Amino acid sequence: MGTEISEGCIFCRLIADPAVETLDRDDDVVALADINPQAPAHFLVVPRRHVETISALDDDRLLGRIFSMAHRLAAGRGLADSGYRLVFNQGPNAGQTVYHVHLHVLGGRQLTWPPG
Repeated sequence: MGTEISEGCIFCRLIADPAVETLDRDDDVVALADINPQAPAHFLVVPRRHVETISALDDDRLLGRIFSMAHRLAAGRGLADSGYRLVFNQGPNAGQTVYHVHLHVLGGRQLTWPPG
């Protein structure tokens, strides 16, 4: 399922660092601004517990917490009416480069389809 933290994981280190600026946090998940934004609004919602891939996440409650924070923050940024995109990358062919589950939330402009 996953461990509490992984020493070599950048997200685990960011989550554990009290000096890192977060958009929101609770006991289960943390929201961070994306360091390479692909839209005017682009942030990540990351579980505190280290789980490498979305296919390994078998905790429905935690998945619900991830989506709940994503939707709340998107609405708070005025994205609810115009729309926003939620993206999990699963594995190398999908572009996953950090192996700690994270949900991308993108909005603030017209997003094209297919995405790439």
